[in-house]
Amino acid sequence: MSNRIQGTTGLIGLIGNPLKHSRSPHMHNSAFDKLKLDYVYLCFEVMEEGLDGAINALKILNAKGSNITFPHKQAVLNYLNHISEDAKIIGSVNTIEINPKTKEITGYNTDGRGFIASLDEQNVGFRGKKVVLCGVGGAGRAISIQLAYEGVGELCIKEVNKELANEIKRIIDTTFKTVKVRILDDSEETLKEELKASKLFINATPLGMKGREDKCVISRKDVLNKDLFVYDIVYDPRETILLKYAKEMGCRTSNGINMMIWQGAIAFKIWFGVDMPQDYVRKELFEG
Repeated sequence: MSNRIQGTTGLIGLIGNPLKHSRSPHMHNSAFDKLKLDYVYLCFEVMEEGLDGAINALKILNAKGSNITFPHKQAVLNYLNHISEDAKIIGSVNTIEINPKTKEITGYNTDGRGFIASLDEQNVGFRGKKVVLCGVGGAGRAISIQLAYEGVGELCIKEVNKELANEIKRIIDTTFKTVKVRILDDSEETLKEELKASKLFINATPLGMKGREDKCVISRKDVLNKDLFVYDIVYDPRETILLKYAKEMGCRTSNGINMMIWQGAIAFKIWFGVDMPQDYVRKELFEG
């Protein structure tokens, strides 16, 4: 990033904890540079008890908005004046916009929308089809409900926390009457059987991410089949064990880079009303 911060520079924040691993500042500040927008994107590591002060600080400092991440995506709902329809159904928010005059806050969730945009970009025809999703905590919560919102035919959820899985099922059953939702048992043989008739298999768990590279949601590659599109939302490392298995089985695959950039691009459009230069940002983050 060039040395361009001056007295007129506006602020966009990221509130969460921990944040030292985040690629969001690099992504958004690269976009600001490219489009010559007089803004800076900064991380603010905030504990749960500090959220109230952090939100008030953003207002006082005339911030245009902020991304919200773990552990605040649900607690931030208490500070909103308005919320998008999909975020209300999901029950969590990862992006806020602050009205510069009234200081009213509008909340959005770009996780699910970013995931769907990345599917569409890669021509994954999931609408009306069967999808299997591992993990409905964090981003997986948004993904599951956004899939229903976008018209998935059947959603099979594999989740260790059955109480959480049942909560998501209740939300979808209540809101989207045409979507069939089933919670799978923990058997890998059950998973293999369900994947035979599925279009898309998604890993939304932390298994495989940096620090857990030796972990995988499946123990062997033949759980998969060549007709699947396998999507692992982990982006560091770029190729997890799951994606290696998938490629060996002849599956089409995607890591989490596309989702990460799309969810950032949607937030960027909310704040500025213009498109993020995605090709430039991708190059800066992963090829520069």
